[in-house]
Amino acid sequence: MSDILTQIGNIGVVPVIKIDDAKDAVPLAKALLAGDLPVAEVTFRTSAAEESIRRITKEVPGMLVGAGTVLTVEQVKKATAAGAKFIVSPGFNPKVVEYCVKENIPVTPGINNPTGIEQALEFGLKVLKFFPAENSGGLAMLKAMAAPYTEVSFIPTGGINQSNVTSYLSWNKIWAVGGSWMVPSDAISAGKFEEITRLASEAIALVHGFELLHVGINTENEEEAKKVAELLSKFFKLPIKEGNSSIFTGKPFEIMKKPYLGAHGHIGIAANSVERAVAYFASKGIGIKADTAKVEGGVMKVVYLDLEIAGFAFHISRK
Repeated sequence: MSDILTQIGNIGVVPVIKIDDAKDAVPLAKALLAGDLPVAEVTFRTSAAEESIRRITKEVPGMLVGAGTVLTVEQVKKATAAGAKFIVSPGFNPKVVEYCVKENIPVTPGINNPTGIEQALEFGLKVLKFFPAENSGGLAMLKAMAAPYTEVSFIPTGGINQSNVTSYLSWNKIWAVGGSWMVPSDAISAGKFEEITRLASEAIALVHGFELLHVGINTENEEEAKKVAELLSKFFKLPIKEGNSSIFTGKPFEIMKKPYLGAHGHIGIAANSVERAVAYFASKGIGIKADTAKVEGGVMKVVYLDLEIAGFAFHISRK
C-alpha cells in the first residue's frame, strides 16, 4: 500500500473540489487545513484545475493534493506535473490505470460492479472508488457486491454527506469517503473560506465521533477503590462491576485499584476508529503509549495517548 493512500485512509474523508478560478485555490486549501482536513481532490471538470493544483502544491505544502475526474493519460501527466500526488477517475479506464501503475502513481478508479473490481485486481489495486455511491445502491449494495473480494477496500463518493458519512465509515472495508458538502461551490466563489473551515472541522468531527466514555479515578489500593465505588453507587444509583485491576460504577466511573496513568486518573474517549484517531493526534504532535495498545483481529481497540491534562491521562477506545 502506498504511503499516499495510507495518509488518505488515516484522514478518512476527501473533499472533492471544483475550482472555477485558480485564485481561490490557495485560500481554499488553507481553509481546509485550518479545519484539520489536510487533503483535497481537485477535479478536472474546469480549466482551472491544473493551475489550482500547481498553486496549492507550491504555496500550501501541508496539503495532500490529488486530481479527480481524470479521464485520459494526458490529464494524468498534466496533473502530476502540476504536483498531484494521487489520481481519481470516475470509471475504470484501463489506459489510465495502466499508466498510473507503471509510473507508481496512486490511483483509485471508480467502479460500481464486480467486473470493475476484478479489472482493478488484475492491476494489483486494492483501494477503489465506489461511484456514484448512493445512486448505485449505497452501503447495502456495496457490502453485497464486495463480499467475495475480502482484500479490497473502498472510497465511496457521490451522495455522501453529513447524514450518512458515519454509517459508511462504520464498515471496516471503507478506506475513506469522498464528498463535497464541506466545500460548496457557492462558498468558494463568494470567498467564504471561514465557512469552509467550519464545515471541514465538522466533517473531521463526524469522522472521529469523539465521545466521553468514562472517567477513571486513581486510588492507592483495592480497599480504597471499593469505598469510592460504593459511595458513587450509593449516590448515583449505579451498579458495581468489579474487575481484576479496577471497579466500574455504572458506565461513567472506573475506579482503579492502584495508581495508574495520570496523576489523578484517566479519561476514556470513544472514537469510530482508534487508528484514525492516533493519526489525527500524531498530526497535533501527540503520540501514544504503545505498550498500552490492545489489538484484536488486526484492529486496535484501545490505546493511551502520550497526553496528560489537569492530572488526567487519556485513552481512545473503539466504539
